[in-house]
Amino acid sequence: MLILALESSAKPASAAVCSDGELLGMYFQNSGLTHSRTLLVMVESLLNNLGLTPSDIDLVAVSRGPGSFTGVRIGVSAAKGFAWGMDKPVCGVSTLEAMAYQAQEPGALLCPVMDARRGQVYNALFEWRDGALARLSEDRAISLEDLAGELRGRVAQPPVPDSGFRIPNAPVYLIGDGAPMACDYLAPAGIPCRMAPDLLRFQTAYGVALAAMNAEPIHAIELEPSYLRPSQAERERSSLR
Repeated sequence: MLILALESSAKPASAAVCSDGELLGMYFQNSGLTHSRTLLVMVESLLNNLGLTPSDIDLVAVSRGPGSFTGVRIGVSAAKGFAWGMDKPVCGVSTLEAMAYQAQEPGALLCPVMDARRGQVYNALFEWRDGALARLSEDRAISLEDLAGELRGRVAQPPVPDSGFRIPNAPVYLIGDGAPMACDYLAPAGIPCRMAPDLLRFQTAYGVALAAMNAEPIHAIELEPSYLRPSQAERERSSLR
């Protein structure tokens, strides 16, 4: 099955094509340019370079959130338009779950974290069990203080080495653009954690494709974003009522 996957939930944007889990090609950009200018351009170039046409694609997968409100809307809209126009099924996956799929670290507590502003991170917890990804919590917006409290109850607390807070084989594996911020908070709080390397830290369309392989395809009309929190405009409107 050929999957075209899109990811635009944060500053980076990417498009990937996978065949039964094998990555055939991916374009990744972390330039800060508006995703509405870059995402479909990457898709067109990627398909052309792979010798594929839109009709060759069997499934369109996209990160449906959480993440940047604008970025998520762009990705979901692009996926719906592509899938609907070609009469293809679509699959929206959790941004956080997609990040966990691309970080295959058996024995680690996978902790995707995205900067959600307002003193919070978007987060969920996962681990690999017998070759399958197991979800340990729902997607949520949570403060670092509350996240530290939950992690403290899940992992053993080895002594902090004299050389610094970061432990090379620490059980908590941080993924996402919020990883440096989370590590700076969690490690001094006694949570043994480590950050994924740069190439695995950012969310990518490859992770989206992997997550989509274990999700249920739907019709494009059913695809909706998942923001977890109301937008600023919605909050301001509510405050006026």
